[in-house]
Amino acid sequence: MAEFTMELNDEQKEVRDWLHGFAADVIRPAAAEWDEREETPWPVIQEAAKVGIYSLDFYAQQYFDATGLGIPMAMEELFWGDAGIALSIVGTGLAAVGVLANGTEEQIGTWIPQMYGDADDVKVAAFCSSEPDAGSDVSSMRTRAVYDEAKDEWVLNGTKTWATNGGIANVHVVVAVVDPELGSKGHASFIVPPNTPGLAQGQKFKKHGIRASHTAEVILDNVRVPGSCLLGGKEKLDERLARARERARTGGERVKNAAMATFEASRPAVGAMAVGTARAAYEVALDYAMTREQFGRPIIDNQGVAFQLADMRTQIDAARLLVWRASWMAVNGKPFTAAEGSMSKLFASETAKKVTAQAIQILGGNGYTREYPVERMHRDAAIYTIFEGTSEIQRLVIARTLSGLPIR
Repeated sequence: MAEFTMELNDEQKEVRDWLHGFAADVIRPAAAEWDEREETPWPVIQEAAKVGIYSLDFYAQQYFDATGLGIPMAMEELFWGDAGIALSIVGTGLAAVGVLANGTEEQIGTWIPQMYGDADDVKVAAFCSSEPDAGSDVSSMRTRAVYDEAKDEWVLNGTKTWATNGGIANVHVVVAVVDPELGSKGHASFIVPPNTPGLAQGQKFKKHGIRASHTAEVILDNVRVPGSCLLGGKEKLDERLARARERARTGGERVKNAAMATFEASRPAVGAMAVGTARAAYEVALDYAMTREQFGRPIIDNQGVAFQLADMRTQIDAARLLVWRASWMAVNGKPFTAAEGSMSKLFASETAKKVTAQAIQILGGNGYTREYPVERMHRDAAIYTIFEGTSEIQRLVIARTLSGLPIR
């Protein structure tokens, strides 16, 4: 087990600087264009693949970093470049985490490489959990998966929404209900292979922020997948459902559902994304305050501006520390006894919204225009308090964990 440290080692610093250079030289110059186009920035993803950033090998190296800091460091630097483009680059990772969290070794080895493709033929993947009537309330999920024992196939029907890369993905990971009586404990995750009949893209959303990231509905109409596409396998599912039924009858150990296992693993990474966006806005605001003159002196000479910048930097650093702690705990098998993963996501998300709003205020009228990037950063930051668990849900998770009570 690696000791917790706030100091990156030489190899991590080298990777950080490499990512920062890519974000500065490739992502940032393209940010405004793809935000306006509201399209997947395939050329940028292609460039990321060519240099090795968009690849299974790169994310595996960061994911298995014994310090736990590889993923949050990478997320912060890429999202410092631009949140929309960065999400297009890393969005496949949520589906990959879904397979890593729930799949067998064979499934991991088979499907994750197909999620990325290669530098000559880039692919993306989608994780499909939310539904029109089941976002934060996963117990209300309606997408059904029914086992056809005669053919050893699962039949999926339903509609998913808010799916990053939904409909354009090579591989979709779909969370569905296999036992409606068990509520959220009766869910399972399935791989839907490329070109599977019955899967189609529904509405593509035009969004307030992260516009360069494709977000859409996914329609599942009698989608048949082989039994081998059930993540973890049927034997493991049957055992988990049996435990859940026993617990429902007598009370006992808590049984996690498939979607929550994925979100718990990814929440600190989302916090790191928020830190990257907040840091980017803070740096723009600091530079502006140092160079913009009013009444014959830089505006940072005014306490009203200087104190805002001091608070912004303090909150960013505090958010990063919470993210790093949760990431270290996760990779070293430390239980989140105080919901540290949710804490990191909550604080970093709220910090991003606050810091980007303050950046606009410091830039004044200029900050409100598209001539400066802080208005885009502010629009992008709004998503962090919503996706992968709203801030309200994070507070609920934290409160339940601390109290042990079923707070509603």
